[in-house]
Amino acid sequence: MKTSLKSAVALLIAVPSLAFAANYEIDGSHSSAGFTVRHMMVSNVNGSFNVKSGTVNVDDKDITKSTVEAVLDATTVNTGNAKRDEHLRAPDFFDTAKHPTITFKSKKVEQAGEGKLKVSGDLTMHGVTKPVVLDVTGPSKESKDPWGNTRTGVTATTKLNRKDFGLTYNTALETGGVAVGEEVTVNLDLSLVKKQPAPAAAPAAAGKK
Repeated sequence: MKTSLKSAVALLIAVPSLAFAANYEIDGSHSSAGFTVRHMMVSNVNGSFNVKSGTVNVDDKDITKSTVEAVLDATTVNTGNAKRDEHLRAPDFFDTAKHPTITFKSKKVEQAGEGKLKVSGDLTMHGVTKPVVLDVTGPSKESKDPWGNTRTGVTATTKLNRKDFGLTYNTALETGGVAVGEEVTVNLDLSLVKKQPAPAAAPAAAGKK
């Protein structure tokens, strides 16, 4: 009887800590990280990186206690032009031989309206870490995929100055201005797969007196 009572108490203590938290892994094969930058002062160039990995912890009881970590593969930069992409991987820009990843780690989450969040954190790119704020929509309503996984999704956007991260290369134009804009718009579209919680350990049997 004493053992059963102790087991029940252990379960009551354990369940609340798990009931309101959901852990997700970013599904890189169904996620995207894009950017837009002004080119030659007249048009925009769009590019992307592969999403390498990441985790999202959603606290349903208090969304502001949620956390996000994401890793992008800088070596996969793609703007649709092989020569330009090679230059972007070179020391003039991302220098991917030395800095192959771009990482984000959240530090603060704030509600910003229905289904909207502001996620502040540290972005590390080109070996430089700076604070950024992501405007986030989601998480979306959960759904089951054909393989039995539980999924949700978020989208996020931010603007940053590439020079803040040491990406200072540019070329002046004869007509005035520069070849590459300084402001970069970043857009993230992340598919999240819920991680199954580890089975709870059985409570130890009470010792005999």
